[in-house]
Amino acid sequence: MDLDFSPIAENWRFFATGLGVTVVLSVISAVSSILAGLVITLLRLYGPRWLRPLLVFYIDSMRAIPVLVVLVWIYFAFPILVGLNFAPFWAALVALTLHIAAYAAEVIRAGIESIRPGQTRAALALGMSRAQILRKVLLPQATIRMLPAFGSILTMAIKDTAIASVIAVPELMHKAETVAGQSYRPVEVSSAVMLAYFLILFPVTRGVDRLYQRLAHLGRS
Repeated sequence: MDLDFSPIAENWRFFATGLGVTVVLSVISAVSSILAGLVITLLRLYGPRWLRPLLVFYIDSMRAIPVLVVLVWIYFAFPILVGLNFAPFWAALVALTLHIAAYAAEVIRAGIESIRPGQTRAALALGMSRAQILRKVLLPQATIRMLPAFGSILTMAIKDTAIASVIAVPELMHKAETVAGQSYRPVEVSSAVMLAYFLILFPVTRGVDRLYQRLAHLGRS
């Protein structure tokens, strides 16, 4: 079998625009997922009791439903139910955020609850409010402990953007499918896309691990 990578070289600008969309979508969805997960966790730990079963149900259901199903439902079913249409990019962003936020919420909850209760009691004895304890005692230590898991969330966000190709979001995978269909070179194009994802994800995972190794001592209590 003869390999011909010329379609990739000829369409590198086309691939570059898809790669840009992939990076933007993954970064925004990762940040929004972590922020949403933080809000969900705080409401679950410190909010009204009646809200906790609803949040637990949301977390469990999002972790049980494939992200592809969430994406298709947001793009096709949600507009029919409420009459509000999403552009493909925003539909993908909402679906990824809803899905990944459930995982982020569990990571953040585990990080906060891993701090020894004695620190909270000591802070209360010093006259600190619950908000001050959370901001100055719990979150700084928990954030360090959560770094490896946050790296996994960012990795998940980057990889899951490829699913957005099913609703024609012009990200890297969608561009690759277009070029592969036009050039009849699926092996070469798919291999190039695999390499591109590896070159993005490998530095991210290694970078997060190195950062955690340097800061791990700050999270010990």
